[in-house]
Amino acid sequence: MTVPLFRDDAYLWSCEARVVEAGPTGIVLDRTVFYPTGGGQPGDRGVLRLENGGELAVLDTHKGEGEAIVHVPAEGATLPPPGSPVEARIDRERRLRLMRTHTALHLLCAAVAAPVTGGAVGELEGRLDFDLPEPTLDREGIEARLAAWVAADAPVRARWIEEAELDARPELVKTMWVRPPRGTGRVRLVEIEGIDLQACGGTHVARTGEIGRIRITKIEKKGRQNRRIAIALESGPA
Repeated sequence: MTVPLFRDDAYLWSCEARVVEAGPTGIVLDRTVFYPTGGGQPGDRGVLRLENGGELAVLDTHKGEGEAIVHVPAEGATLPPPGSPVEARIDRERRLRLMRTHTALHLLCAAVAAPVTGGAVGELEGRLDFDLPEPTLDREGIEARLAAWVAADAPVRARWIEEAELDARPELVKTMWVRPPRGTGRVRLVEIEGIDLQACGGTHVARTGEIGRIRITKIEKKGRQNRRIAIALESGPA
């Protein structure tokens, strides 16, 4: 099992850890700040600083078996042996861009009253697909709501509930295409105060003001009932 430190503190950029496994598929640590690919959000990149002073680049991060998180090095890299101490350090600026986008997509989810059928989190750009058979989306109206929520600088907080409570409140799962991490008896909720509450295991900024301006770049039909909304963020927060 890898302890996922990012779930409690998305602004923790590095941590001390020990190698549990190292092999052809990658490196498993006992704890990490690296977010693994999931929920539409890409895995983190960064470096592992080794005991001898060297650095090992981490090109991607994904979920392994059970609760393991796998850090993927460059092909042919010399791997540290199990038991070795390392410092795991993510690419901070890239993570911040992903955090801003992921939080912006939660706002978009709140702005459109329809189930989410798909989505992707990118660096300052992303998209959500909505189950909407009719073209009823108002681009200017949605952008205005998003701008107002960013200007409100609402706090964004994570908290936990029991899995049984989630089962009793299916409205907390907004996406039809992915389910929140389960199996430990509890589920993580992300709340944007006064705006949105949903189950999510991803990383987010602490306040909506950190997102910056959100532009809708495209609204298009994808299939018989899906409407895709693509967004882009300015390079710096408001």
